[in-house]
Amino acid sequence: MFLKGIREKFKHKSGIKFLKERLSKTPQSLYRSHGITSIGCIVDLDHFEKPELFFEFVDEFDLRPNAVKIIGYKSYYDNNSPYSTPVFSDKDLGWKGEIENSYALEFLSRDYDLLVNYYNEEKLLLQLMTVKTNARIKVGFQEVDRDLNDLILGTPFKDFKMFKLELKKYLRVLNEIE
Repeated sequence: MFLKGIREKFKHKSGIKFLKERLSKTPQSLYRSHGITSIGCIVDLDHFEKPELFFEFVDEFDLRPNAVKIIGYKSYYDNNSPYSTPVFSDKDLGWKGEIENSYALEFLSRDYDLLVNYYNEEKLLLQLMTVKTNARIKVGFQEVDRDLNDLILGTPFKDFKMFKLELKKYLRVLNEIE
């Protein structure tokens, strides 16, 4: 029990070190044409309970039905509990910032035009997922490290409708949508 606590502490430290190294480097950019055809969403399910709202992006941006991929974070989750959204948690942290979760690895294996980081607290696993995800544009909230996102919105976290409207407005300004 004591050794497990020490091991988890060292894993956390190595994850923070990895995150700092990745943030200090210039991010690799995806060379894809303009326009939004695929959206990835990383959602803090501890504070936002309706991840199905992100599927509204399909109609909002005229996307294919399977263009939106969502993964949720829970600080603790039970493998036996049914979740409608694929979930990862703190226990999935491996050495050197690795994430040991099949749902997370499948999410990270894709490239996205837009990554929506729907969390407003700095949590190591959420930040690691953001850094490791290949996306042309990353959008998030102002309460989180500004180096993680390309576009930072100052909307209230609980007001998804306003977030969606602001995101659409700025994507129009950037000529990503019509």
